[in-house]
Amino acid sequence: MTPQVLPPALDLIGTAVFALTGALLAARLRQTFVTMAFFALVTGVGGGSLRDMLIGTPAFWLRDPWVAPVIFSTAVLAWVTPRRWWEGELLEWADAAGLAAFAVLGTAKALAFGVAPVPAMVLGVVTGCAGGVVRDVIAGEPSILMRPELYVTAAALSALVTMGGGLLGLGDALVWSAAWAAGFALRGAAVRWKLALPAYHDGQGDQPHL
Repeated sequence: MTPQVLPPALDLIGTAVFALTGALLAARLRQTFVTMAFFALVTGVGGGSLRDMLIGTPAFWLRDPWVAPVIFSTAVLAWVTPRRWWEGELLEWADAAGLAAFAVLGTAKALAFGVAPVPAMVLGVVTGCAGGVVRDVIAGEPSILMRPELYVTAAALSALVTMGGGLLGLGDALVWSAAWAAGFALRGAAVRWKLALPAYHDGQGDQPHL
């Protein structure tokens, strides 16, 4: 049994935000409600399910009676409301909060299961990002991994602070709060000022190597 990392309400809110991003992608692609609900589910629980599979425990949402209803309720909400209500910076800021929270949650849960520190950090990043990656791959959209914006980096920062605080033996509440704030701030800065990592450049231009 692992400790509760996030308050249940915040955990569900984060899941709902991620589910909404999946549902809105289906809406933008003019898909059916079934596809919208599926995208919401994959995005909302994909990262946490992959993490749980890797650490050898049942997927978290299978034992939580609220996760699936929240996700499908979010899909219904996206279906009956205009897409323009949800798009823009408001959703990006909410997604930033969920991303940081889930990176903290994933890292802390992995550490609680005895995973080594660096792999635990990797699982924190997986928890925050994998659902969106799977969603984009299924939709045939460019994955967040293929874009230079600071997204995965923000999740990695939250995971790194969580891991580091655990190694130093600091209090969980302090570490998790600081880790969440760090990841949220970095992702928020990227949203506000369009920050991105530099792309690889070898000085050879675009000519292929023969």
